[in-house]
Amino acid sequence: MEQLVAQIEQYKKEISQVTVANAADVEAFRIKYLGTKGLVKTIMGEMKSVDADKKREAGQLLNEFKIYVEARFEEIRNIGEEHSVATTAVDLSLPGADLPLGARHPISIIQNKIIQIFHRLGFAVAEGNEIEDDWHNFSALNLPENHPARDMQDTFYISQNPDWLLRTHTSSVQIREMQKGVLPLRIICPGRVYRNETISARAHCFFNQVEGLYIAENVSFADLKQTLYFFVQEMFGKDVKVRFRPSYFPFTEPSAEMDISCLICGGEGCSVCKKTGWVEILGCGMVHPKVLENCGIDPNKYTGFAFGMGIERITMLSYQIKDLRLFSENDTRFLQQFTPATS
Repeated sequence: MEQLVAQIEQYKKEISQVTVANAADVEAFRIKYLGTKGLVKTIMGEMKSVDADKKREAGQLLNEFKIYVEARFEEIRNIGEEHSVATTAVDLSLPGADLPLGARHPISIIQNKIIQIFHRLGFAVAEGNEIEDDWHNFSALNLPENHPARDMQDTFYISQNPDWLLRTHTSSVQIREMQKGVLPLRIICPGRVYRNETISARAHCFFNQVEGLYIAENVSFADLKQTLYFFVQEMFGKDVKVRFRPSYFPFTEPSAEMDISCLICGGEGCSVCKKTGWVEILGCGMVHPKVLENCGIDPNKYTGFAFGMGIERITMLSYQIKDLRLFSENDTRFLQQFTPATS
């Protein structure tokens, strides 16, 4: 018993003088004193040599020693962690790493600008699904089955169910908003659309549109023209020339196409404007009464106008880009030319 007491005092003195500098020192302490073959386990084995009348006292002494070693280990581990943090912590006073900025895609830049312009006129943003049913994409827009106007839009149909398709325009969003019956209605509908077209410098099988719709009492074609004049001047500047040409769309009557003087060649003629000096940027017109009826709106009380434009076309004119395919090729040399993502 006396020998056991002497050993414990010696070990305590030894343990009290242990110092650590890193995690390896902490682990070495644990193995030496608390491991399966460590000192605590070894000294516990000395109980067999203690006289029977002293075993209770020896057990209490050994248990206190074990508690002491465990407490010392926790203390040492905390010291080791503090030392590790102190030696590896980041100096917050140093300048940060110079990370390269990304760039917004030019389509996103122009889409956001278009939205901001129409937002100033009171237009809200409405969005919808890219997979649409035939009724919302065609029939509700006065394009019944076998209507020849459907040939104007080569459509990607869902093979499992030909009644479902990839939307060919965001007009389907307008239909769903009109069906809600909340009038007056003033919205723009940005989004990606799909058409089965041959890919070239001027066309692609997917592209982005912004369509606009205004439904209220006493809306006229003059309201449509003034809205679009404002948009063109805000988008391209005060000096851009504008013209309207009569056209045909089954969902508007009367219908028109809007051209602006080509910004790439200054109206002198180039490949983008097909040597005419003019570039068509959108189609528009007064909402057909049949479309209003299909959406549960009284055409005798309400009128409205609609318009739609391709964002790629507006972007090409804004940045004088001559090949539409550049927008989807993910060439970082092309994309890095545009506004940083933080702007």
